Amino acid sequence: MSGSRDWDAATYDRIADPMTRWGGTVLERLPLRGDETVLDAGCGSGRVTEQLAEVLPRGRVIALDGSPAMLGEARPRLARFGDRVEYVLADLRRPLPLSAPVDAILSTATFHWVPDHAALFANLAAILRPGGRLVAQCGGAGNIASIVAILVTLGDRWPGPWTFATPAETEARLRAAGFTDVTAWLQPEPTPLEPGPATETYLRTIILGDHLARLSAAERDGFVRAVAARLPQPAVDYVRLNISARRAD
Repeated sequence: MSGSRDWDAATYDRIADPMTRWGGTVLERLPLRGDETVLDAGCGSGRVTEQLAEVLPRGRVIALDGSPAMLGEARPRLARFGDRVEYVLADLRRPLPLSAPVDAILSTATFHWVPDHAALFANLAAILRPGGRLVAQCGGAGNIASIVAILVTLGDRWPGPWTFATPAETEARLRAAGFTDVTAWLQPEPTPLEPGPATETYLRTIILGDHLARLSAAERDGFVRAVAARLPQPAVDYVRLNISARRAD
């Protein structure tokens, strides 16, 4: 997750059903024998990592995240896999501190938190063995457009911490980083929320955290309420960017 702040990992884990559902679908796109070492780049609270570990009965998972709280939430969930799961606290914006190359990389709901995708893909290529696959999904062009527009109406013109890239931009950056067999495409995923306080909790925990970190404690609840009140309906207009690529031999 984002390297600029820590997260309310327990609340995230409780309400991240959309990310878990999408993550399972992304995992289905990653061909595995079951004995590989796979990096989960941005493991969060470990809900998708758990699914990954289950399809690697003879393999290993490296659960990497930039949030200590997220790794702390993931450890109990993944404890049953024992030493088949390694936990790494690291920032995807920088070279990754892994001792050996991995066979594949999975990532869900993470890359849009990284501002420099050229550096991100270079860092991933550096720890992926030649021929290894990268399969990922993150927010793409047009993601949460209604919320971005609402922030402007509230006078908050900060563009936010996100990089919502287009498929063409992403494919070019992947090739420049040393990937081949590159494809990227957008997938609208409009997601309804439970009205009222549940919507505010979702916005506060998953979407607006970096914006709230820029406000005083006394301003934060009012800011979240203002964003929630301006949503045309209790829903988030997610657009997911799917990525598939192979590290050049």
